[in-house]
Amino acid sequence: MLREQLSPDTRALYSAAISGRLLRLPEYREADTVLGYMNFGAEFASELWITQVLAEGKRLVLPKVNHHTNQLDLYRVEDMENQLAAGLWGIREPITERCERLGRLDEVEFALLPGVAFARDGARLGYGKGFYDRLLAQMMHRPALVAAAFALQIVEQIPQEPTDIKVEWIVTEQETIACSMLR
Repeated sequence: MLREQLSPDTRALYSAAISGRLLRLPEYREADTVLGYMNFGAEFASELWITQVLAEGKRLVLPKVNHHTNQLDLYRVEDMENQLAAGLWGIREPITERCERLGRLDEVEFALLPGVAFARDGARLGYGKGFYDRLLAQMMHRPALVAAAFALQIVEQIPQEPTDIKVEWIVTEQETIACSMLR
C-alpha cells in the first residue's frame, strides 16, 4: 500500500495538517459527542486530533470490538493514558472496567471513520469486517460522517455493497472533500 511508503516524518506532517482541517470543520465544531478511533500501522495518526478533542472539552467515544456480538461497542474516554490498552491487532482501545459505555448510539454527532481507500463520492473501503457499517446502521440519527485519509488514499471508484455507508467528508492533508456534493 502506498501509505506504508510514506516516511514516519511525512506521515506525522500530513497527520498534523489533517488534524487541523478536522478541527475546523463546522460539523466538528458544533458536535458535543465525537466518535474517534485509535490508528494503527501507517494510518492517519489520530492521537493528535483526539488529544485536541479532549482539550476542547468534547465528549470523546472510542470503539472496542465486542467478540461475542462481532460489533463495535462505544466507550467514553477522558484519559488516554489510563483508559486505553492494546487490544485486537495491537490497536489501543478502551479498557471496559475504566470507561463508561455509551448508552445511546444516537448521542454521537460527529464520527471519524478509518479506511484503506476512499472515493470522492464518499465510498469507503474499510478493512473487510464491516464493523463501522453495522454500527452506523444501528443509529437512528445519522452523525456527520467524516474520513481522515492521506491524499494518496483517494481513488477513482470503490465497489459498494448495499450495506456500505458513504462518508460525507474526506479530509486529507491537501483538501477537504464535500462528498455529498458529488453524489
